[in-house]
Amino acid sequence: MAMRNYLFGLILLAYAGTLFAHQDSDFLAARQAFQSGDAKRLEEYAQRLQDHPLRPYVDYFQFRMVLNTIDMASVRDFLARHDGNLVADRLRGDWLKLLGKNQQWHLFETEYPLLVNKDNELTCYSLQQRLHRQDKEALTEARSMWFTSSSMPDSCTPVFSSLIANGKISREDIWTRIRMALEEGQTGVAVHVNRYLPSHEALNNPNLNSAAKNPLRYLDAQKNKITTRSDREIALFALLRLLRNDTDQAFAQWQKIKGQLTASDRSYFLGRLGYRAAMRHDPRALGWYKEAQNTGKPYSPSDIVLAWQVRAALRAADWDIVLKAIDKMTEKEQQIDAWRYWKARALKAKGNTLDANSLLIPLSDEHSFYGQLAREELGSILTIADKTYRVNQDEVSAMERKPGVQRTLAFSRMNLRTEAYREWSWTIRNFSDAELLAAAEVARRHGLYDRAINTANRTVAQHDFNLRFLSPHRNELRKILQQHELDEAWVYGLIRQESRFIADIKSHAGAAGLMQLMPATAEWVAKQLGIQDFRQSIIVDVNTNLRLGTYYLKHVLSTLNNQPLLASAAYNAGPGRARRWRDSIRPLEGAIYAETIPFNETRDYVKKVLKNSMYYAKVLDHGHDAPTLKERLGVVAAK
Repeated sequence: MAMRNYLFGLILLAYAGTLFAHQDSDFLAARQAFQSGDAKRLEEYAQRLQDHPLRPYVDYFQFRMVLNTIDMASVRDFLARHDGNLVADRLRGDWLKLLGKNQQWHLFETEYPLLVNKDNELTCYSLQQRLHRQDKEALTEARSMWFTSSSMPDSCTPVFSSLIANGKISREDIWTRIRMALEEGQTGVAVHVNRYLPSHEALNNPNLNSAAKNPLRYLDAQKNKITTRSDREIALFALLRLLRNDTDQAFAQWQKIKGQLTASDRSYFLGRLGYRAAMRHDPRALGWYKEAQNTGKPYSPSDIVLAWQVRAALRAADWDIVLKAIDKMTEKEQQIDAWRYWKARALKAKGNTLDANSLLIPLSDEHSFYGQLAREELGSILTIADKTYRVNQDEVSAMERKPGVQRTLAFSRMNLRTEAYREWSWTIRNFSDAELLAAAEVARRHGLYDRAINTANRTVAQHDFNLRFLSPHRNELRKILQQHELDEAWVYGLIRQESRFIADIKSHAGAAGLMQLMPATAEWVAKQLGIQDFRQSIIVDVNTNLRLGTYYLKHVLSTLNNQPLLASAAYNAGPGRARRWRDSIRPLEGAIYAETIPFNETRDYVKKVLKNSMYYAKVLDHGHDAPTLKERLGVVAAK
């Protein structure tokens, strides 16, 4: 009898698997019909998908195709039937854009507060609606949207026109946005914003195009002709274009034209000069920062300019400048963990231990790179046992039955990762800690390791670090690591950051697999290992990827003084850059080296890899002899 039940269960599983495969294929066909605008074909597949977990999406596809012609009652019926689901929010957003475009403000005002996922286009429609009913606060709120280097949706144009007409955006504000756009090389945005200026004051577009194409030639031709605001802004733009590639060339041109610029313009450029020089670890950076503030009319530096002043001061061990630059940042920027930590270190260096500790103590409770450093600064070691919560089978089973989870699993089955991510994010958005951990466990069991990790990361009071720091493929990895004598915690920390353990993931740059190997690197390593039948398609094989990746990691580690910090930087950005980022004269504390990496991606990557390593040492039970984070970071020798 037991054997019969067992066989019957296997038959049911096989049948369910075959049914899923057919229905998944039908769903993909329905999705394709929607994307190609084939309503008839979509209806044919919709009939076959009545019981599929993704049936709400089929309804959305069908409804979205006729939204422009549908009546309000039908829209409301769809929203009611799918209330609480992501498809309802998506359709409400689509409907609101249609209402905004047609200026149906009464309906818009009713529906907009019910929308969860808002974007700039809808925000500007909402501001239009509020201006229509003469909400005076709308202009004040809209002003903050003006100050961006990015292009904005067409729905924002009437809002910005109202701001300007009502004097909420001044001509100086218009020039500020033009400068912000030119800083980022967004000449199209600058030209668009330029239309708000009177023609006799506006940017000279032919000159702007010339400066963009050949900034050096433009500056040589214009060096004695800089008289108007347009001339000055374009000259500064040309200098910034040069500065992106060559500090000395930009500085030489600056020397020729600085007398024709205002004191504020000179302060602005000197701040940008210091910023770019600091990114290149140029010792002149702090001098230019200082000069920028001594022009007679100093220009208020942005947070990013101040951030690199702090980093230049860290490399120079100038704690006074560290403090002053952090104090000039916006309140929001000062709350970033990096600046709280370095401010505390600066205070401590100046003998103010009490104020330093008042920053370090709350920071030490955070599960971040700087939270760990703060803990060590206070004399504590990392522990993860507190507030551990383990979900039970009933919680996992209940979570697995949730429709949003079922939809995520269905999308994942079809390798529709973006859709799976959106559905999952929507489903867990209001979960408690216990629910988040149950969801993370479901994701883990289904091999969705990235969802498991990211979901477990969201808990506030109750945690399960075994879910935050998963260790799949451990048996395969341990055998390989023994050959190279690599630290298991560090390698896991790196893989977690590289791929979140998605075996077949590929980056936009072409890196593939768990350890995100570039094709050329994989081929080189394969030759070193004597793999005869190597081909690029096998890079995503788990065992192959681990063999190749760990060999390359050991290679960069051994060529970089066996320092995990440098090897982590090299793995992400290349060994040459990792060497170049050292100081020319003095040894650098590892944390300062990490903080002053000029590539945003690599700087964030290195911090997270080393932070991960600390947690993996605990989760994998590497004992009390595991190194501290400061020991892992070490001291980086001078070039």
